[in-house]
Amino acid sequence: MTTPPATPLQQADIKELIALHAGRDRVPSHFNIITDTSDFFKIEYNDVVLLGNEPYWMKRCEKEGRFGLDDEPKFWVRRAIELTTGATRILKLVFFEEFQTMIAGVKMTCFRSPKKEARLLDLVAEHKNFMHGRWILDAVGNNVRILEFIRGPRFDDVVAGYGSSHHDYFHNYFLKVLDHFIELVESVKFLHDQGEKHGDIRRDHIIWDEERKVNRWIDFDYNFQQGESLFSFDMQGLGNILIFLAGRGDVLVPDLYHKQRALFDTLWGEDLSIAYKNRVANLQKIYPYIPDSLNRILLHFSQGTNYFYENTDQMLEDLNLARTDIVALTERQS
Repeated sequence: MTTPPATPLQQADIKELIALHAGRDRVPSHFNIITDTSDFFKIEYNDVVLLGNEPYWMKRCEKEGRFGLDDEPKFWVRRAIELTTGATRILKLVFFEEFQTMIAGVKMTCFRSPKKEARLLDLVAEHKNFMHGRWILDAVGNNVRILEFIRGPRFDDVVAGYGSSHHDYFHNYFLKVLDHFIELVESVKFLHDQGEKHGDIRRDHIIWDEERKVNRWIDFDYNFQQGESLFSFDMQGLGNILIFLAGRGDVLVPDLYHKQRALFDTLWGEDLSIAYKNRVANLQKIYPYIPDSLNRILLHFSQGTNYFYENTDQMLEDLNLARTDIVALTERQS
């Protein structure tokens, strides 16, 4: 016996659901019911997107969090209310984007892949360190990802609030930060061990889940055409994050030039980040109490390196050695 298709929801049904979760006074007098999300620019505030007869009441666009574009709306990523449950969801609509980037002198093509992100959502459904959700095809076959909303701040914003100075931060807080980072690297290893990659590892893609008390990776719809190393882009992203964490923020060359000229004069090109030439990777020159074992890891992501991590196992081995030195440093301080 075949199950008859569900009766499509009508405006009156949806208005009742909105009233149930938001109150009668917030029910819009008019809204569109959308089943084809191809042109996401036409989806307006208060419209309802119907996915598999599940209604999602559209709210604001999410914002871009990189490259100085913090206030730029991402029109293909919408906050929504799942009207059958009242839960807040993030809907990622299909948006194809491609760009070229350069890592360690190697040009790479990066592109958005909704299918790849959908595949990873299935893979990490039980893993605590990743965003969770499901995917569904809309009426015309667009792969829409429906994500659980994670309540909490970005991990880098949490870290920036630790300590009254870098010295205070490094001696009293950094061990905890390093443990969180090691857990995040281990979660990336989980992907790599399955032959998958995150594809867009950045510090603004780590959210501290206030309810579950754990850091979670988000936004893994980027893919890239790699050369010799399958995971090179992910590894570079991890290195950039570690430099930020060890420095309690980015140590910028222009700031040193204007505010700490004596330190600036000690720097060479090889001391700078291979990904961002205005950031210092050799942080031991700025903060001499950083142990050699940790600084050696940072130097793998500097312009002076001649050795790159090929996988997370190599990085984790060095991180655990550095952790031993950080523990000793912390105990001496206490």
